[in-house]
Amino acid sequence: MAREKKKDFNYFDYFCTTADMICEAADYLNASLLSFDRESFMPRVEGMHEIENRADMARHEMTKHLMHEFIPPIDREDILELSAKLDDIVDAIDDTVRRIYMYNVTEIKEGALSFCTLIVKCAGALREAAEEFRSFKSSKHIKEKLVNVNTLESDGDNLHSELLHGLFAGEQDMRALIVWMNIYEDLESCLDYCEDAADIIESVIMKNT
Repeated sequence: MAREKKKDFNYFDYFCTTADMICEAADYLNASLLSFDRESFMPRVEGMHEIENRADMARHEMTKHLMHEFIPPIDREDILELSAKLDDIVDAIDDTVRRIYMYNVTEIKEGALSFCTLIVKCAGALREAAEEFRSFKSSKHIKEKLVNVNTLESDGDNLHSELLHGLFAGEQDMRALIVWMNIYEDLESCLDYCEDAADIIESVIMKNT
């Protein structure tokens, strides 16, 4: 009886699946802060960590296949680098939710909600870029999708600068200043990692076309 042919692992499917989880995490962060309640926030932390665990498991599964891959569709190092950066995004969102809990934040500032809006948009733009990455050699839209990610990250840089300026200009409570300075740093990191992932995709395209 003929042996069943082993199904090839699709690394581009993996990138898209992880990008889906990034979008899920971004939406979850946004919903958690929009409906923020300090007294019942711990379950939100646990829910976010469950998403982060699924992203980790997907990455471990991909790495297991990559270890035995004879000829991957793109350089092995690029697959590992991009997977690490995608994982960083989910970790950064998870860290943000966890920090809000650890710091026992009592209310969410409007600036944090503005950041969440950008993160949701940037995650969506990265998901679109990941989908186009499947056929990057023929895609007519992937450059546009990558530029969208970079533009949203730049918007985040500007927002971060304005929020810190307002924080240092108006916040009298040193504890609150430190708390929100760190939370804004975490939120900006989410966007920074999205841009890093987009830059890796762009680098892979340049090397392979």
